Amino acid sequence: MDAFFASIEQRECPEYRGKPVIVGADPREGRGRGVVAACSYEARTFGIHSAMPISRAFQLCPKGIYLRPDFKKYTQVSRDIRTIFRSFADLVEPLSIDEAFLDMSQEVSDGEAAVKVAQSLKSTILQDQQLTSSIGIAPNKFVAKIASDLKKPDGLTLVLSHQVQNFLDPLPISRLWGVGPKTETRLSQIGIKTILQLRHYQKDVLVRRLGKMGAHLWNLSNGVDNRPVMEGRDAKSIGHEHTFPEDVWDNETLEQTLVRLTASISQRLSKKGLSGKTITLKLRYSDFTTITRQTTLREALEDESDIYQLARKLLRKFRDPKRKIRLIGVSASSLQSENESARRQMRLF
Repeated sequence: MDAFFASIEQRECPEYRGKPVIVGADPREGRGRGVVAACSYEARTFGIHSAMPISRAFQLCPKGIYLRPDFKKYTQVSRDIRTIFRSFADLVEPLSIDEAFLDMSQEVSDGEAAVKVAQSLKSTILQDQQLTSSIGIAPNKFVAKIASDLKKPDGLTLVLSHQVQNFLDPLPISRLWGVGPKTETRLSQIGIKTILQLRHYQKDVLVRRLGKMGAHLWNLSNGVDNRPVMEGRDAKSIGHEHTFPEDVWDNETLEQTLVRLTASISQRLSKKGLSGKTITLKLRYSDFTTITRQTTLREALEDESDIYQLARKLLRKFRDPKRKIRLIGVSASSLQSENESARRQMRLF
């Protein structure tokens, strides 16, 4: 995500848009002792950046808008965005509150298809959350992370397998994971300032100088990163959402959208060998008020018709017919495997 904390504050208060917003400690008129947690791109033009002493930020931009962080709000937005991520990919690995890796290898077959999915993901986040995002597409996590950073804000960078080395070579070694100021100085002392120079250095010499870190950096400089995208923990739910281009009144459009959403959920449940006992409907009205309503069954289900019928029942029961709908979503939770479902059914006989 782009300038995540500051962008959320600008979204919440439109009068902050286009102005330097600094989230962090109280500057106390330049006498503050804390640091900057995040800042808007407008603030960055003054030379402000995260982790900078707040007193220095105030010196650079005394007329900026200084706000204390609201981590409860930021965490909820992060959760909402991860829900969107999981509607696009089965494997999502959070890297931080505003970053994540998505494994799209099962969803797309080539770079062109990946770009289309990434554009759709960016559009969905923008429509749903009114926030911009930057995406890097690459064969591995390391290259994708660098690619995502290069064209912020609102960037999209594709690096195909045969382009990795040309992409990495001109970049400074500070772009490599694990290269802080001290390591950068040590490498600079032996004439290594770019990834290309590091790649051409003898690996065994690097290992003698830097130990295991030398081997790690040499591999990264050659575009080697074999770490898989790890979910970290089993998904607690499987869901899909849709934000309408224009707010919707009529039930027919809403129910047709439910058909598509529940079909996608059913396919993902089947693919993972899962079923869900709880079906949740999410509605966001035109004023951004959001409600969720759910129903829990005695037996888990995965059939799209069954999921649709329950979701439609929730829609008809709880939807306020006097208000337009901006977003509709459905999810299945209380997940269990097919083996677990079979064991529970056997216990009934």
